[in-house]
This record gives sequence, C-alpha cells and structure tokens, in this order.
Amino acid sequence: MISSSPSNARLLISVFVASCVASLQSTDAFTLSKKSSSIINAPRRINTELYNIFDAVGDILSGPKLEAENALPYHPPFCDELSICDDGVRTFAVKERPLSFTGEDFDITEVTNNNEEDFVRVRGAMLHLPGKDKMRMVSSSSGDNLVTMDRVLIAATPSYDLYRSDGTKIGWIEKKLISFMDTFDVYMEGKGGFGVTGLFKPTPAYRIEGDFLDRNFSFKNEEGKIVARANMDGWVQIDMMNHYQVQVAEGMDACLVLACVCCIDEEFDEEHQERKKKRED
Repeated sequence: MISSSPSNARLLISVFVASCVASLQSTDAFTLSKKSSSIINAPRRINTELYNIFDAVGDILSGPKLEAENALPYHPPFCDELSICDDGVRTFAVKERPLSFTGEDFDITEVTNNNEEDFVRVRGAMLHLPGKDKMRMVSSSSGDNLVTMDRVLIAATPSYDLYRSDGTKIGWIEKKLISFMDTFDVYMEGKGGFGVTGLFKPTPAYRIEGDFLDRNFSFKNEEGKIVARANMDGWVQIDMMNHYQVQVAEGMDACLVLACVCCIDEEFDEEHQERKKKRED
C-alpha cells in the first residue's frame, strides 16, 4: 500500500507529468518544426496543454472544489468586463518578469479555454521610497488602469491598500500579526473595527491561508467557501521570476485575487531577501 505522504505525492506527480510531457513531445507540434507557423505556435500550444495537465493534478491533490462567490463584499467589481465570470472556474497563469527595473512586474494570461490569452499586466513604480512599493494592474487589451496596490509605509504588519482606477480605496490586504501559520486577510474599507492584532477587527472579507513555503494557498470568504486558489507553477523557482497558476470561482473578482497574489509574492520575496542579508552579515 502506497503512503499518502507529501513526498510520495510529489513523486507520483513528477512521474505523471513526465509521462505527459513525453507524450506531448511526440505530437506534430514538434515534428512540424520546419514550418515557420509551427515554430511560432508550438510553444503556446504546449504551455496550454501543460496547464490543463496541472489543472487535473490540482483537482486531485489540492483539496475541495472551488465554490461560487454569490455576493461580493463590494460593488461594483474592479472591472465590469474582466472581473467576473458566471460560467465556471477560470484559470490564470501569473508570470513574474525576469528582466524588470522595479522587480515587481508580472504578466498574467488566461488559460481557461485551452488558449493562452493576454489578460492583465502588473507593473511596479519606477520611483518610490524604500519599503513603499506600489504596483498597478492594467488591462492587456485596453491599457486601462484597474487596480493599484500601495504598500503601507508605517504598519504593524505588512499591508497593501487596494484602490480602484478612480482612486477610491476599496480595502486592504495584510499579513496577520498573530497566527499559528502564515495568513493574509483582506478587509473592506468602512466595515468598522480597529486594532493590529485582529482581536478587535471585523471578520475579514477573505482569508488567505495555506502552504506559503511552497506558495500554495486558498482564498476563503466569510462563509468559509474556497473561492480561489493559487499554486506555484513549475519545478524550479527563484524569487525574481516566480510563476503561479491561479483558479478563480465563478462570481469571484479575478482582478482582486490576482492583485492579492502579486502582493503576497512581493512580501515573501522581500522577507527572503532580508533573511539572506542577515545570514551574509
């Protein structure tokens, strides 16, 4: 009988994905490499098929299925055209750019319908105070600003304020100060409460928890339903170019989820850099 330990699960995944990749290599996406159109289209096709493979593996090992978000805690969503989908779970690929002047740039594509389509871009501010990161999410198609993530300079715990395109603060995401495991909470502006420990704060609109060491975490709403999930995508990752696969349930604001994923990635990258400097000193 095979043990269900994490190490055995990872081994089974490795064998499964390796066999799938081998089968993909035998397809005409590779054998037609002499044709220019195949050279251009093959990588995107292979990437999309691999995302579908990871989707299937994730459904088996990542726990409960996503449940629809029936009522967003704010209105309207960040983008009327891009935020909400009422036709099942959407899947996104979040790719941190390896070459970046700010170190906070992400390209995000949607891979839901077996096609990798540009969705949004996240770009960091060129000039900002140390510890005062600022990122903007813009539509890939129109270039319109959708979400601004502004790191709070003075705070008891790492926090990012979340703003609409018109400058209205909708809420913030913060790392929970007192917790048995790494946890991030998303609060809505104007919901009341105070304090830094969470003892006097209102119930967060969304709680983000999971295995942050391996960057696998879930979003839960006030009802405890899992409405989004993020998993690190790839076998080898470094802080400057992390990749994620993100699944968003129907009715959930994809722009909010993707903004939070970028904030969390930046926070852990900075923590890793600080620990590295301490070890060197």
